[in-house]
Amino acid sequence: MLPSCRILRKTRFPYRCVSNVAQGPTEELFDAAPPRHARVVVCGGGAMGASVAYHLAKLGWGNDTILIEQNRVGGGTTWHSSGLIGVFKPSFAQVQLTKSSVELYKELESQGLSTGWKECGSLNVARTRDRMTVFRRMKAQSKSWQIHCELLTPEQCKEKCSLLNVDDILGGLWIPGDGVGDPYEVCMSVVGEAKKMGVKVVENCTVRKVSQTNGRVSSVETDLGTIDCDYFVNCAGFWARGVGQLSEPYVKVPLHAVEHYYLHTKPIPGLDPMTPVVRDQDGHIYFRENNGRLLAGGFEPVAKPAFEDGKIPVTSKDRYLPEDWDHFHVLLEQLLHRVPSLGNSFFDRLCNGPEAFSPDCKWIVGESPEIRNYLVAAGMKTVGISAAGGVGKATAELIVKGETDFDMYELEVSRFLGLHNNRKFLRDRVKEVPGMHYGINYPFHEFQTGRNLRMSPVYPKLREAGAVFGQVMGYERPTWFDPEGLHEMLRRNQDDENQDWSTPYQMAYTNTYGKPPWFDFVAREYEACREGVGISDYSSFTKIDMWSKGNEVVNALQFVCSNDVDVPVGSIIHSGMQNKYGGYENDCSLARLSENHYMMIAPTIQQTRCKVWLQKHLPPTVALSDVTSMFTALCIMGPFTRLLLSELTDTDLDPKNFPFFTFKMLDVGLANGIRTMNLTHTGELGYVLYIPNEFALHVYSSLIQAGEKYNITHAGYYATRALRVEKFFAFWGQDLDTRTTPLECGRVWRVKFDKKMDFIGRDALLKQRDEGIKRMYIQLILDDHELETDLWPWGGEPIYRNGKYVGTCTTTGYGYTFKKQVCLGFIENINEEGVKQTVTNDFVLDGDYEVDISGIRYHARASIHSPILPTKYPDKERDVYQATRGKHDEAQQILKSI
Repeated sequence: MLPSCRILRKTRFPYRCVSNVAQGPTEELFDAAPPRHARVVVCGGGAMGASVAYHLAKLGWGNDTILIEQNRVGGGTTWHSSGLIGVFKPSFAQVQLTKSSVELYKELESQGLSTGWKECGSLNVARTRDRMTVFRRMKAQSKSWQIHCELLTPEQCKEKCSLLNVDDILGGLWIPGDGVGDPYEVCMSVVGEAKKMGVKVVENCTVRKVSQTNGRVSSVETDLGTIDCDYFVNCAGFWARGVGQLSEPYVKVPLHAVEHYYLHTKPIPGLDPMTPVVRDQDGHIYFRENNGRLLAGGFEPVAKPAFEDGKIPVTSKDRYLPEDWDHFHVLLEQLLHRVPSLGNSFFDRLCNGPEAFSPDCKWIVGESPEIRNYLVAAGMKTVGISAAGGVGKATAELIVKGETDFDMYELEVSRFLGLHNNRKFLRDRVKEVPGMHYGINYPFHEFQTGRNLRMSPVYPKLREAGAVFGQVMGYERPTWFDPEGLHEMLRRNQDDENQDWSTPYQMAYTNTYGKPPWFDFVAREYEACREGVGISDYSSFTKIDMWSKGNEVVNALQFVCSNDVDVPVGSIIHSGMQNKYGGYENDCSLARLSENHYMMIAPTIQQTRCKVWLQKHLPPTVALSDVTSMFTALCIMGPFTRLLLSELTDTDLDPKNFPFFTFKMLDVGLANGIRTMNLTHTGELGYVLYIPNEFALHVYSSLIQAGEKYNITHAGYYATRALRVEKFFAFWGQDLDTRTTPLECGRVWRVKFDKKMDFIGRDALLKQRDEGIKRMYIQLILDDHELETDLWPWGGEPIYRNGKYVGTCTTTGYGYTFKKQVCLGFIENINEEGVKQTVTNDFVLDGDYEVDISGIRYHARASIHSPILPTKYPDKERDVYQATRGKHDEAQQILKSI
């Protein structure tokens, strides 16, 4: 029951939330109409658009940049933002961008320009053991991310903020470098500086159409005239999705607004202006001092979508949403519990200011896949002021320099598919997304909404087999299998209020930082893949066909790929697609189907991104077709797979006729035209069958029926992942990214420097080869970790060598053969002066290693080569394959000599 207090009595007649920028800036600051020509048009006069324009001007493009705003500058979501600036973010990229924002605001303040920046620090408090585990993981990770923070006791939390009730607090995390700012002051100061450097700013100017010529931005049509331009930047906040639809083809910017509440009190006598920002994430709330008052809000577990018809009013008055006290009640109750004195304060107003969220709760940045030179900077999920400085700088650098020092691949708009921009999908998903902001996101987090979108034809059969599904790129993918029905018992023991157990299919969960509930299921699947026959659904993998009339496709791929793809027809080659730094834009397998026809297999999350990269670099004479949805992919792996498949095809599967890393078109059962590849992507013997969808159920059923005598077992993603981690295989998007080179991760043998033609990144890789690498990918086996009782490594853990921090774990997993935890990651050799030195094999192997898991260091053994794992059924082919790490040429030479 809520206490009787003045704030509650006051809420019977709440004031309307009135914009504090209603008066607007002076008219002299802005231009009356846009010019007819510009190099860049920035759409959106909030903090983000202002920052992009400012940084363009700083790079010398001020006189060539126009900032247009449909209403008043600073009058979008900027005026009602909470102004919180916390440097700890879910990923390193966001951390770096936020740090850049803080640097900008400090610089502006030093110049006498107002930003409202106040370094008051932030205090995060924990009510549960799992939240304290999160804080301990953050404390350990702070070494890698160079963020100063401290773990506090409940008493120390009270010392930092005397307003707190700490009776149910287990501890806290203090981040002294955090602070607050005033989004409107930031916006106006930055716009003013941009204006001084030549940027033209036009208010009350609405975009009607963004035109393109030959796939590039060519002009922007507004209600005040048409502007010919080379670049367009969509910084339109929660209007960004609608602005994206003003072009042909339309640009997808998946965003949807939700109601977001800010409670303002009357001035509180004696309130310390340096009161820290307090976040009680277990209670879904935060509060801060704001000009002698408290400003409080939160992120409720189930959000309320706003503007569900997609029509967002332009003016703040029309955009005002009425207070929903019933919906806000869950937050108000928690605020009164955490700050008891709030019940004696007078309430000023409750502001219901809608905010836009992306479907995966990440920012949206970068160049659009649909139109070249069309950039997006939106979806900042209420922390736009944290992002504005850094994202604005990175966006300006992309325009002016064609590159940026920030590695933002995980935030790029190209991570989405068209389905993510579906308004009904977004409406459902954003009910769940804001709750993630303060929720405990356990390892392998899965969304509960927007499910059952993409399913392979064998999905019903997999479900009958007990599949527990995860989702990636909208695709339902089995994570593990529970054929015995134990999942029902396990999930009844889960205390997760957000789970919807009424769904007719099983959704994956972990809900712990220790031994996961799926451990034994995955162990069974893992053993089948290594010692018998496992079958796994690979249908979500990106699949792209490329062909040409002549040899144009061969030459184009030779330029795009670092490996030599001019291999015999029927061969498969693994290759990276490097950028000019030598980093990975894509990591893929290429099967040469015919003389001038290739099939590319790439990670699921690359479906849009790798197509964009190819389209930028392939000539028009090369045809490209995304065939991901045309084929069902089934992988069978294990020592008995050749015997199994031999029963279903009349093709000779002897290694002399069908060797490793080759492709054949097989008949399987009664079906024909099955693209079959002799590899598994896990290091085990086996085949991947790419089956035209109309044959999928037949081939699947044939494999299951014939495989009964081999005890064929379904294997989910977690089992195949465990196989790859133990084999020391790198993952794109986790280990490999746009700044990681093949030389750093032990894949120099996949780079053919001596092939007859140049390839992207060759010069950078040659230079790195000559100078030596400054970081190296290693495998660490933890020696003293207790499986049952210790917290597990889940990625992001710091690595120490001889007691000195040297790197970070990128991918982790349990090694079911090692019977130990396995951590993969990169280490550096930094001298006492802080200068990076060459990392050699001797440096790696001559060290005493520890991995910090939530504040506890575990000793580890380091390796730089894939291990040869013991098996019940020795097989010379598998032994050779493992010993050569899958190097096709070396494997064939050894097998011929046996």
